[in-house]
This record gives sequence, structure tokens and C-alpha cells, in this order.
Amino acid sequence: MLEYLIYSDESVSKGDYFSNFYGGALVTSRDDATVRRVLAEKKAALNLGGEVKWQKITEAYEGKYIELMDAFFDLIESNKVKVRIMFTQNMFRRRGLTADQRDQQYFILYYQFIKHAFGLRHRTNDEPARLRLLLDQLPDTREKIERFKGFVVGLNSNPAFRRAGLSIAREDIADVDSKQHDLLQCLDVVLGSMQFRLNDKHLEIPPGQRRRGKRTRAKERVYRHISKRIRAIYPGFNIGITTGTAGGGKELRWTHRYRHWLFISPDSEIVGSSKRDR
Repeated sequence: MLEYLIYSDESVSKGDYFSNFYGGALVTSRDDATVRRVLAEKKAALNLGGEVKWQKITEAYEGKYIELMDAFFDLIESNKVKVRIMFTQNMFRRRGLTADQRDQQYFILYYQFIKHAFGLRHRTNDEPARLRLLLDQLPDTREKIERFKGFVVGLNSNPAFRRAGLSIAREDIADVDSKQHDLLQCLDVVLGSMQFRLNDKHLEIPPGQRRRGKRTRAKERVYRHISKRIRAIYPGFNIGITTGTAGGGKELRWTHRYRHWLFISPDSEIVGSSKRDR
């Protein structure tokens, strides 16, 4: 049976302007070995023996990170990897949250990301498919994690998922260590670059200094390269809003190779000023 593997990670629960960043990379079981090989070979060629992470970017390593991102985006362009980034904007606040909903917010948003971000319900392939979720280590209690898994498995009874021929078993929702998965490491870099830019981290000047630090400038150059690769796929791409579906309908939520989703709950209220578009 065809399998869809979704490698997923999260970053920055609270930023100055944007928060709750979640990222996912979807590959098929038919492409997974190729994707693993390409990224492993590129890391080896660049002598990147350790874990690749956005926070580890320095001026000395920015060129290597840019080359690795080129390999990653080549896979995206060739439709071997689909990437989705979700985040919230601080000017929108959900009304009437219960104490339990506040406590469970991390997993509630994760569930929404898995359910909607990839447009799985709009899959057009007639072949039945199984979902496997490979989630970078979940930072919470076993009780909350098991409750979350129960909600995800509940998608099996969702009519749209059933029509799309999708199924997911509890044992196919797994915590994994990003150190063992190059795809998750590349996703971390993209996810980190987006929260960096959307939260204006590229403008930060260290206390007592008059200029931005070398590491900040190196990170901005890596971000700009990632942005360039995204816009080569989708000209005019705006990183701070939900990617549109003009000209293709809701099916684009599935077929697009790269998308962003600004999550706004239907019962949200505006509590601050907006952040300018990117």
C-alpha cells in the first residue's frame, strides 16, 4: 500500500508578532529512500557531520547551509517533497478559551496542522494510502501525547479522509529524534528562517552595539536564499499570509509543493495592530 510519511516539527511558541510555528514535510514511501540518500550525500559532501539547525548558522557555515537548502528545494521543485508551514499572528486572539483548551493549545494546533495543512482531504489519487507521522520529540507528558494521538487516529472516521482513501494507525504516530533524520533538520532551517523574518529578528542589534551581529546577518542571507527558492516556484510568494488557491481551487492545498498557512480561529478577535506583509 502507498504510504505518506509526514515529518513534522515545531518552533517558537511565542514571538513578537507571530507565534506557534509548525512545519511539515511530506514524502511518499516510494520517494523516501531517494530523499534520504540525496540529503545524506549532500551533508557528507559539505562535511556537515552534526545536526543541522537554524540556530547553529554562523558566518563560517552560511554557504554550506545555502548549498544544503538548494538540495532540499531541488527535491521540493521535483515534487518529491511537499512542505507546509503554519503559524499564528499575535493580533488575533481566540475568544472564550477554557482552561483545558489553554492547557492543550500546543496539541490542538498540532492536530489542526496535520488535519488541514497538506490538504489531504483533496487528494485525487484513487489508490488507498496509509499515513505515517514522524514527529520531532513531543515536549509534554505521556498522558497528553496519548490523548493527542487519539484525536489524530479519530481522523479515520472523518468522511473527507475516508473519501480520500486515507487511514492512520496509532502505531504509525511516532516520536523521532531529528538528529537521525536529515529531512527534519532541513525543515528546521526553513521553519526557523520564517519565524526569524516574520518576527523581525533580522533587525536585532545586540545591547551596546551599533550594528547587527555577524550571525544575524548570516542568518538573513540564508533566509533570503530560501525566499528566493520559494519565489522561483511561486513568484510573488508572501510568507506572512495563507498561500492562495486562485486558478486551481481547493485541490491546490494538496498539489502545491510549498504552502504557508496563517491559522486564524473563526472565533478570534483583533487585539493589536497588524504586521506588514512580507
